[in-house]
Amino acid sequence: MGAPILNGPFTMPMFREFVPRKMQPWIYVFFAVTFQLSGGLYLGALNQMEGGMSLMREDLLMCLYSNLAGMAIYFPLLFRMKFRFTNKTLLTAAALGVLVCNLVAPYITFLPLLWAVCFVEGICKIQGTFECMSNIQLWMTPKRDFTVFFPLLHIIILGSMQLSDLMTTWLLHHYHWTYMHLFMAGLMLVDLLILSTCVRHFRFMKKFPLVGIDWTGAMLWAALLLQVAYLFDYGDWYDWWDSPVICRLTCSIVLTAYVCVKRMRAIRHAFLEPKMWTYRYLWPVLILITVVEAILATERVLEEVFYEEVMHYAETVSVQLDWLALAGIVAGCLFAYWWMHVRRFNYLRLIIVGVMALVCYLAGYYFLFSGEIHLSQLYLPTMCRGFAYAVLSATFMVCLEEIMTFQHFFQALSVFNMLHMVVGGVLGSALYGQGLSYYMADNIARYGSAIDRVSFSSSPFPLGEYMETFVSQMMEVSIRQIYGWVLYGCILLLLLFLLYDMPVRRQLKEMPSWKNVAREVKNTYRRFRSLPDE
Repeated sequence: MGAPILNGPFTMPMFREFVPRKMQPWIYVFFAVTFQLSGGLYLGALNQMEGGMSLMREDLLMCLYSNLAGMAIYFPLLFRMKFRFTNKTLLTAAALGVLVCNLVAPYITFLPLLWAVCFVEGICKIQGTFECMSNIQLWMTPKRDFTVFFPLLHIIILGSMQLSDLMTTWLLHHYHWTYMHLFMAGLMLVDLLILSTCVRHFRFMKKFPLVGIDWTGAMLWAALLLQVAYLFDYGDWYDWWDSPVICRLTCSIVLTAYVCVKRMRAIRHAFLEPKMWTYRYLWPVLILITVVEAILATERVLEEVFYEEVMHYAETVSVQLDWLALAGIVAGCLFAYWWMHVRRFNYLRLIIVGVMALVCYLAGYYFLFSGEIHLSQLYLPTMCRGFAYAVLSATFMVCLEEIMTFQHFFQALSVFNMLHMVVGGVLGSALYGQGLSYYMADNIARYGSAIDRVSFSSSPFPLGEYMETFVSQMMEVSIRQIYGWVLYGCILLLLLFLLYDMPVRRQLKEMPSWKNVAREVKNTYRRFRSLPDE
């Protein structure tokens, strides 16, 4: 169980002696990348899975949200598991979990079971990633400087997301969509082989039992998160609150939220403690990350519709933009590292830089969207999107770490990722889907008058070709209109940040609160009443 303490500031005593010390941290980087490449289902093959599994698009998107919900809800338990089990045990269990989930997920058509498998896969995915990165943190930054750790961590996390999409599309083009699951199962077998031969059990502290964990609270918060995801994912399909299903679900969400809050305030060691919600600047960070994720949901809704319905690109064509997004992500993470660690500049201004990149992305797509453009014209806006996502994600996480104590940091990180991974994205997707439905109907009604008797008088009239071109043009106009509204909102957010950071605001005398003004008026009135009569 034990291991000799090696010389030097950084050691990994869980490795066997024959493994070269310089290779040890890189092995764990490899493990982390393999875990981040995994998923319950891979949406790069979404169209093929719809036909192959006889499921709707909403069903498959719910698998994604279940996977992300499993990752988000598990954060408060990560250190408890680390103190209870050895690193080898946790990594082996995580790899086995990902392996089994990838082998069974393509053949499950019963939706609740499929969602449960994706949820468990998300737990295994974050457990494996955390175990790898927490053990090499001192190798990445000997002083545990999170301005170094989080930017480098996001290169792995966000970069793996793009690589997973690229690999799925490549395997889909040459083989079948299930080969991505087989490929991930093969990677997990490689991880298990390395773990069984190169890693041994090692404890750096006495075993800490799993007592005092609010398992009921964890299940309640997970249920609330999944209900919210289901509401916004299936809302358009059920016609929102005109459907009794959505009405009942909304009542269930309110009831579940009430029970979660009631339990949190009633028991001593709640899954998410009440004190965690009281930290200064926590709510602004949570609101901002939700808004940013909602804005970036344009990638999953509007861009995909534009590539498929307007440009008629195959997956192998549109996926080329993932390379540009990957370049933007790496550049954004390195820029955040330079800004926060090397130069030690203000975090607020780094957020402003990220929002400016977001504005450039939205403006680029708004002005360039056309059925006549070449794919290369979208390279720069796509890089801006990756740059903005990387900068804002890393900066928000550093801000969260600095405003929280260690006791509540992982609880806050769980809430942060509930909004970051699930709520923000599904809310934005629902808004854009609803907006697209509205503007398509509105534009067809407005411009449909072009199809009149004069047009039909030409003989023969190419009705099929005419209608296909007409619908594509209406789709293009509708997407551009939604991008325009999102651009307005992002510019407004940027202006608010600029006004908050403007030098004159910092130099002005602070305005007193209304409570202080009222108190001062009362004191003045009392002094006036106490004066002797002339």
